[in-house]
Amino acid sequence: MNTNVETFKYDNRIVRAFGIVTVIWGIVGMLAGLLAAVQLYLPEANLNLQFITFGRIRPLHTNAVIFAFIGNGMFMGIYYSLQRLCKARMFSDFLSWFNFWGWQVIIVAAAVTLPLGFTTSKEYAELEWPIDIAIAVVWVAFSVNLFGTIAKRREKHMYVAIWFYIATAVTIAVLHITNSMEMPAGWMKSYSMYAGVQDALVQWWYGHNAVAFFLTTPYLGLMYYFLPKAAGRPVFSYRLSIIHFWALVFLYIWAGPHHLLYSALPDWAQSLGMVFSLMLIAPSWGGMLNGLLTLRGVWDKVRQDPMLKFMVIAITAYGMSTLEGPVLSIKTVNSLSHYTDWTIAHVHTGALGWNGFLTFSMLYWLWPRLYNTKLWSTKLANYHFWIALLGMMFYIIPIYVAGITEGLMWKQFNKEGFLQYPNFLETIVQVVPMFKLRAIGGTLYIVGTFMMAYNLYKTAKAGVFEPDTEAQAAPMEKASVAPGKTAFHRMLEGKPLFFTVLAAVAILVGGIVEMVPMFLIKENVPTITSVKPYSPLEVLGRDIYIREGCLGCHSQMIRPFRSETERYGEYSKAGEFVYDHPFTWGSERKGPDLAREGGKYPDAWHYNHMDDPRSTSPGSIMPRYSWLLTQKLDKESIPARLGALRKVGVPYPAGFENGPAQKDLEAQAAKIVANLKVGSVKADPDKEIIALIAYMQRLGTDIKSAPATANPK
Repeated sequence: MNTNVETFKYDNRIVRAFGIVTVIWGIVGMLAGLLAAVQLYLPEANLNLQFITFGRIRPLHTNAVIFAFIGNGMFMGIYYSLQRLCKARMFSDFLSWFNFWGWQVIIVAAAVTLPLGFTTSKEYAELEWPIDIAIAVVWVAFSVNLFGTIAKRREKHMYVAIWFYIATAVTIAVLHITNSMEMPAGWMKSYSMYAGVQDALVQWWYGHNAVAFFLTTPYLGLMYYFLPKAAGRPVFSYRLSIIHFWALVFLYIWAGPHHLLYSALPDWAQSLGMVFSLMLIAPSWGGMLNGLLTLRGVWDKVRQDPMLKFMVIAITAYGMSTLEGPVLSIKTVNSLSHYTDWTIAHVHTGALGWNGFLTFSMLYWLWPRLYNTKLWSTKLANYHFWIALLGMMFYIIPIYVAGITEGLMWKQFNKEGFLQYPNFLETIVQVVPMFKLRAIGGTLYIVGTFMMAYNLYKTAKAGVFEPDTEAQAAPMEKASVAPGKTAFHRMLEGKPLFFTVLAAVAILVGGIVEMVPMFLIKENVPTITSVKPYSPLEVLGRDIYIREGCLGCHSQMIRPFRSETERYGEYSKAGEFVYDHPFTWGSERKGPDLAREGGKYPDAWHYNHMDDPRSTSPGSIMPRYSWLLTQKLDKESIPARLGALRKVGVPYPAGFENGPAQKDLEAQAAKIVANLKVGSVKADPDKEIIALIAYMQRLGTDIKSAPATANPK
């Protein structure tokens, strides 16, 4: 036995810093979400300001709550727990603070650029290429600090929480770099390296696994640390922890295609996503049960301790959302749920319950210990618990009702065989009351967060912050491994490099099997000879469409259901999207699908619709986009944009952007202006609305299809 005890200090400053910004960014992100929620029933809430329309504020909200609130909460918990699990100070104080300040700069950059309309439009990856590079640099710094601390640990065996931290560090790096491959077309403009179906697969491989490895695996690691600490009991089952970890990291990475069921993605990829999603139930519920059973025998303590109350709801929400996710991946269920608010309710079960409540739990546990005092008010923390839980129910339940209502109304036919609700707005009118209830729920949840912030502030004022906690431990010795069923894994826990390699292999297999055939086998993306690249004016119009976040409410993917082909026209084909960088299939419908919009209405209709949607569509919840009628079109960007698109595979002729493109643009703009005059609308050819009309009128016109049928009554 080694008697050479070493004295060292844990760094609490970095933990406190991440904790403070977790609370601040949490409030900011939630308020952005509340503004977006209000705009869904009161579009005038944007005050006719283009910077806070729903299309721009929604990605700001998602980025703020995921990467600012939950991301900082993750770093807070990891920096606290890792030092104590390794019995070592963080590898580098410089890297700790580089991680902190770098992450905050990225968040501020997102908060500035997204409302300004600088976006790639890819879900949870909207930030443009300079910020993507910064994210990669900061993540590398965090990873070096993580693995450096593990390397200098004084505890031979890595505790289960560290396994999840390792998987998070490796997988997020792979996901971010792969999905962020883009061709710059200016300082804050780029085009995805992938097109159409391939881009959709890569994006949802990233999008689903960002949920898995940013919102789930690190928080599972934090659960495995903070829950036993607070309960005063060891984890229920070490063997179940092993099964939970390895099954989860291997299976999760395959499940991304379940976001693209009944889309133009090849059926074999959709089926893989569905099958592996269903298998995810086992490890996910294994983790939930491992957490809840850790509390057996201490339920009286749970009733008294608000931190444990938050933790119990968090674990329960994790179990519910990880059961519902696989259920939603079943094709028959997905045919009803996809593009509806059902998916939104599902996501917020995890976000509000799992991530939100677990973060609150950690903050309530950490703050008294960082300041060497008791929580200022247990009663206030209990009020926070019940108000937040009530708010979560007011949010989630109405949105479930809205989602199922939407799905059923979209599919309903009358006895004559026509769509019962051919006008999409009939659906919106039905669910607007649910949107109002959601806003009430969100308000309650935010009120609870303000209560927590005040409680933590008063706790800090009552105590004395301890910047460094002194600790003692003997240097790491070679540990013996007793023979048994878990002997190999005990050996593996002492070899972090080997462990990391195995984890990397586990997460790479699924991605390689799904994506390599999509890029190497031509038959997976058959071409259509009539599909041509967008004209220069249409390129600018498409970029405006993306800038304004239109695909946050409108899909461009008609699924092969009679209810959709009757409503919208011919179902979508993979070959239609070979020049789409990025893809614009969308993930939700607050408005009708636009895949066959071209030629459906005259140019003047689109002009008036963008100026005042309710003038053409009474009852619409779409905001006004009147600035498009006055803002000048950025014609000077055409050479850079067409050049970038050529580099990613769009077959524009060499030199086209240096002269012919401008003439093409002006000729097409003149035609649209002439068409507008026929509709009694006078417009200048150099305004953004002209380009947007050009793009809208192009949609779906490359392939001939029968017109959608409507009820003649």
